Amino acid sequence: MSTTPTVYDVAERSGVSIATVSRVYRNPDSVRAETRERVLTAARELGYVPSGNARGLASRSTGILGLCFPDYSDPDAEAGEADDEDAAMLYSDQIIRGMERAARRHGYALLIAASLKGGPESLVAKVAGRVDGFAVLARTVPTEELEIISRRQPVVMLAGPREGTDHLDHIEVANFDGQSELTRHLIEDHGLRRLAYIGSAEESPDVEARFRGYLAACRAGGLEVADEPDLRVRMMTQAEGARALDALFARHGAWPEALVFANDQMAVGALHALAERGLRVPDDVVVTGFDGIPLSRLVRPALTTVRQPMLRMGEEAVELLVKRLSGARDADPVSLVLPVSVARRGSCGCSDGEGAEPGVR
Repeated sequence: MSTTPTVYDVAERSGVSIATVSRVYRNPDSVRAETRERVLTAARELGYVPSGNARGLASRSTGILGLCFPDYSDPDAEAGEADDEDAAMLYSDQIIRGMERAARRHGYALLIAASLKGGPESLVAKVAGRVDGFAVLARTVPTEELEIISRRQPVVMLAGPREGTDHLDHIEVANFDGQSELTRHLIEDHGLRRLAYIGSAEESPDVEARFRGYLAACRAGGLEVADEPDLRVRMMTQAEGARALDALFARHGAWPEALVFANDQMAVGALHALAERGLRVPDDVVVTGFDGIPLSRLVRPALTTVRQPMLRMGEEAVELLVKRLSGARDADPVSLVLPVSVARRGSCGCSDGEGAEPGVR
């Protein structure tokens, strides 16, 4: 542990996600009392001071890097009775952890902000005005806002396509290749022919790339598939993954051989719901996810998924920002595509010990 405690230290000690620690300080009423007290107790024991409250630190013109990302909390899990809303270690938490680790190596602090109700615009100016460099997840901040910020400081875009920000550094993962390789595995190695893909109502660039990878693998394998996902859900949460089962059964009148979910959260929800129905995975139906969150290893059967290098994405973002701040402001924009790996586990019929395939791009 570092001499100066970080938000990650508080999250680790209290057993919650970084996003939940952030909500405790920014919107305490949104967190259950028991969880809130656990976080505050951990913070007191560690001597942690949140960046937003450290006026002296926040007002400095150097020494701080910023990150703005959507709030990926699962509202259904938050409202549940079980104290497990953070078991999934959400996608953004892993990026934060990578950024915090790399920032610490370079002597920087990290200021983070999740966009809650009211949109991210109100947070953008606050974060950008307090930091030397700024990382932002795709579609979190309007392009015109980023244009203004990038004139003052280096900006790195994380995930998704560039979408009109070709002059900015950009990091994404091989979503298309990862989903294509996983789908090919189901078709060629397991002989599955009836697959159903479950995506999101408002397709993110990353999820859209995953669906295109799924389509490519299906068509290469001789499967007839529609140009749209079999089902789009409102939010990619565990609860929506569970509810997707009824919608798919009502639509098709029978279970497909495999349920291919656009993320691990939905897949985990489906695993729980299938078990409650007395259906066996993978004997009755195969289930797969995407992201590689830690919970995917802990459910039973363990979830076959595509593992994203989320920690590395955060670390690479800091490296690019530090490089710009060290004098490379006018160098050509950098575009990184990080490889992913397919983790073959029990939910598709593989042995949990088979691990992951080499990275694919």
